[in-house]
Amino acid sequence: MRMTTMWGAALLVLGLAAGPAAADSTPSASPSGDAAAPTSAGTSFRTATEIEQGRTATASASTGDYLYWSFAADALERPTVKATVKLPASHAAQTWQVDVYDGLRRRQACQYGAQTRTAAQGAAEVEVECVLRTVRAWSEPWADDPLPGTYYVRLTTVRLQTADLGRPVDATVRVDSKDVGGSAAVDGWLAEPLVPGVAVASQGDGKEGDDSARTAVLSGIEPDGGWSSGWWSDRWVWTGVGAVLAALAGIGGYVLTRGTGRPGRVPPGA
Repeated sequence: MRMTTMWGAALLVLGLAAGPAAADSTPSASPSGDAAAPTSAGTSFRTATEIEQGRTATASASTGDYLYWSFAADALERPTVKATVKLPASHAAQTWQVDVYDGLRRRQACQYGAQTRTAAQGAAEVEVECVLRTVRAWSEPWADDPLPGTYYVRLTTVRLQTADLGRPVDATVRVDSKDVGGSAAVDGWLAEPLVPGVAVASQGDGKEGDDSARTAVLSGIEPDGGWSSGWWSDRWVWTGVGAVLAALAGIGGYVLTRGTGRPGRVPPGA
């Protein structure tokens, strides 16, 4: 009866932990709300158009322009940037490329995906994709790991004929993230996410009449529920489950080996 109770408790704990673990392996849900998706793109880092994950942004531009968007990515997320360019009816072969930069404007390498593609002559559209590495909550100063904060997307042509320069094109960009979960968790976190102006805003907090915090922050986007800074992950759940199972195993071992009690007394002279 005791063993049945212990195994039942263990299965209950595993069932409670399976919920968060399964949720971490699914793509993040699309942001809620009725805000319209952006229909334009910036021309530099400072003028990058802010987009939310899960929404498709569009822009009309000319071949040869640099198109910039920005989005927010938090710890334990693996962002995927997809861009599609609808080309003119007739054109020569041209190559398009998408680049992603972090909040420090460091170019981030794509883990996989066709970051650069060449559209054949007369092709209707070209699609490029960049899957970033998992965003870490903390990293060494010398490392180039993705960190929580604002990320910039730059879309442009890197090779085209002079005759196609300036011709109209239509671009669409979408960013989605997969929650990797505790497998990518680290023991540390940033004091502030890498968002433009966050350092100046922190210095202006608490100073009467100081409006630098309001004017310095260039990015107004953040993940749903705010910045987590990586303090929570399902690694905490599985650590707790392991501790509970270890305790149950210890109790079970004691029950199996303790015997039936003290041995009976031997009669004198036996």
